[in-house]
Amino acid sequence: MIDNFWVKLNEYQNRVVGYLDTLYQNPIKLIMLILDISIVLFLAYKLLKLAKDTRAWQLLKGIILLIIVTWISSILGLNILNYILTSFMTYGVLILIVIFQPELRRALEQLGTSKLTRFFGIDKDLETKTKENIYKIVIAALELSKNKIGALIVLERDIKIKDIINTGILMKSEISPQLLVNIFEPKTPLHDGAVVISENQITAAACMLPLASDKDIAKELGTRHRAGIGISKESDAIAIIVSEETGKISIAKDGTLIADVKEEALKKILIKNVVTDRFVAEKKQHKIKLFKSKNK
Repeated sequence: MIDNFWVKLNEYQNRVVGYLDTLYQNPIKLIMLILDISIVLFLAYKLLKLAKDTRAWQLLKGIILLIIVTWISSILGLNILNYILTSFMTYGVLILIVIFQPELRRALEQLGTSKLTRFFGIDKDLETKTKENIYKIVIAALELSKNKIGALIVLERDIKIKDIINTGILMKSEISPQLLVNIFEPKTPLHDGAVVISENQITAAACMLPLASDKDIAKELGTRHRAGIGISKESDAIAIIVSEETGKISIAKDGTLIADVKEEALKKILIKNVVTDRFVAEKKQHKIKLFKSKNK
């Protein structure tokens, strides 16, 4: 067994040395090898990341262990064990296809869709994603308004409000109308305080905001409205307030309150202030920089 091990080891060593010599004489093959390894490692990383925390994860670890044991049995000359393991691996592919048929079907259905680009780490551009999230926030605000559920949603812009975020419960969740509505459900742990949306995420909930003084607003407006105006005065953030008493939606911006905002107006105000003003300005700055660099 030991003699067989050394024979096999020498064979592998000779193959490796011969292959390295070929690569040394042909640099193009070396480049292609590096590219090949990079692609395989990238795909392996993505597949492992995708499989983690699913039922496939434990099975995947078992398969890796099986491959290692099969390879060791071949080197040590354990022919019977190696034959059994090799045979099992051959038919195991068919077993895996049967077991994971739903997952494989879903993966094939995603080919050519946006989900495939997300798999490779190519996500939508920031402007498009921000617009989509604005629409999700509007849907949530309308649902809260219809059910007369009080809510306060703060959209961070250029001025960072980390001190406000730190007063609440960190979430860092994807924006969804269902989650936003659920956060403000009465008698739930996070319904008091404000939700802060930053960098296209629900960053934190149950945040405490600075209150505007009574002289700045009408007396009939409550704490949520004062808090919304307060944060809009101390930063360039925009606050969406849903009244618990009337269900009406208001927007606090630059220390002023726009009351009883309807759906279309809400969309236009948010798109203009959160998307258009920001990305148009960035594009203009980028063009100016390119123009200056060309004229140098």
